[in-house]
Amino acid sequence: MAPRMRRSVRAIILDPDDQVLLCRHDTTAAGGPVVWAMPGGGVEPGETDLQALRRELAEEVGLRVTALPPHVWHQRALVDHAPGYDGVVNDYFLVRAPAFTPRGEWDDARLAAEQITGVRWWSVPEIAAGHGDDLFSPRALAATLGALLAGGVPSEPVRLGV
Repeated sequence: MAPRMRRSVRAIILDPDDQVLLCRHDTTAAGGPVVWAMPGGGVEPGETDLQALRRELAEEVGLRVTALPPHVWHQRALVDHAPGYDGVVNDYFLVRAPAFTPRGEWDDARLAAEQITGVRWWSVPEIAAGHGDDLFSPRALAATLGALLAGGVPSEPVRLGV
């Protein structure tokens, strides 16, 4: 039987200095790690990728997008942190935006219920240097983001590992 995969959309939000906005997902209470990942989330039944991206970015970081940005990365991963699913399929879209102070529609309690406990801007060198025991998603984020910045928008989405 084929694995049940949760479809998600994520935004690679870059400011004019090529810093990327990441959300801190704290799963330590359940025995997991802290993971810094792009804002985004599940595509609900009947939603297009653009509708899901608009909703997720408004909820989590307060950014409004009007058109579907370029689709630059595709990731399929078997994971155990998506209840009811065997894994996730993440499609990443490149969003250029002026630097802003992230504050979404959700309050801190609602964000914490989604295990989001912080949001901050990161440079590629900061990601490459690491942040204690925290992980980044995708795991090779510094190299993958560096390649995107150096090469520009690919003609087809780059397939990523975990």
